[in-house]
Amino acid sequence: MRILLVHPNFPGQYVHVMRALAARPGVKVAGIGARRYPVPEGVDLRVYEVPKAPGSDVLVRARPFHAAAARGERTAKEALDLRREGFVPDVVCSHIGWGDTLFLKDVFPEAALLLYAEFFYSVVGADVGYEPGKPATLQDALRIRGMNAPLLSAMHASDWGIAPTRWQRDRFPEWYRQRMSLVHEGVDTGECRPDPEARFTLPDGTVLRPGDEVVTYVARGLEPYRGFPTVMRALPPLLEARPNARVILVGGDETSYGRAPQGHASWREAMLAEVGPLDPARVHFLGKIPHPDLHALFRVSAAHIYLTVPFVLSWSVLEAMACGALVIGSATPPVQEVIEDGRNGLLTDLFDPPALARRIAAVLADPAAHAPMRERARKTVVERYDLARVTLPRQLAVVEALAAKRRPKTYA
Repeated sequence: MRILLVHPNFPGQYVHVMRALAARPGVKVAGIGARRYPVPEGVDLRVYEVPKAPGSDVLVRARPFHAAAARGERTAKEALDLRREGFVPDVVCSHIGWGDTLFLKDVFPEAALLLYAEFFYSVVGADVGYEPGKPATLQDALRIRGMNAPLLSAMHASDWGIAPTRWQRDRFPEWYRQRMSLVHEGVDTGECRPDPEARFTLPDGTVLRPGDEVVTYVARGLEPYRGFPTVMRALPPLLEARPNARVILVGGDETSYGRAPQGHASWREAMLAEVGPLDPARVHFLGKIPHPDLHALFRVSAAHIYLTVPFVLSWSVLEAMACGALVIGSATPPVQEVIEDGRNGLLTDLFDPPALARRIAAVLADPAAHAPMRERARKTVVERYDLARVTLPRQLAVVEALAAKRRPKTYA
């Protein structure tokens, strides 16, 4: 069996699949991406240079497809080189976004094309127009149609799709959902597990332990898509109500999703200007930290905040739950798929800072009463998202079925 894995941020969601396939006798794995990555022995990784973004000479609404086609051409060139060298895959696994997928079916028409179908944009029911007082506009609709154009082309060429959550799967058109499997990329619950002896050391030398009043928040970027303004507005009343609480915020200053702040270099700067100075001995901005350190932070967390508009569910919330953290999440569809309020976590309105502060304070005031939720949170991840026992076997089964020209299970 020959498998080609394609992801601009290689290996992306294919990291576990890559390692599992590369370890199998008789399986050959190649990869295409826009960054170098330490791959297992035997994996042939080809790296292309990211093309320049479309300029002002390209029609605004055509820029998403223009950018996608530019990436698609570079990916296709690497795929053609593989073909000329004798590598013809049975299955091509490729992320639907960015455009890398666009021409792969033409280079390898005999291969089954499996899309990682992460997100399909829409004007209603998802991230656009969700913020109160800012409804979707005609310009939003035009922008989204342009963004979906390369996705639709990839979907049309593909043989099958795989989506990580039910909500994300259901964003796709009904005609495509007929050929999709519902399989998350998985959480290593052996690595992500509670530890009563865990320790996390802050830059100032303070050592945090389980049982301390540690409030955590993690996002790739500190921005509105992940509820950062609500978190910041909740901090003054929370710190007043719980004088021993420390708040640890992890994430970069870049804007990964949505709009950038006006008049400020980052949302962190903007929100600090709004809420006023916060005690640096109690509120710690750590930037981005190594993955193992993130797990250590989850293990000492007394209350972990995970807020998001209706969008892609972050890996971090599942890893936090697996580490035994009590998650206080937003009552938005992606989170509600995983967390049931009062059973394996707590939910609050995404745009209600006082309510968030009250929920956190209540957790800090009575950790024993909330301990069963922590246990059920980990159980949720173990039963539904465990890498070794649930998700990886299913991902591999989908690939194997396509390689054998069989219809995969949907796991719906």
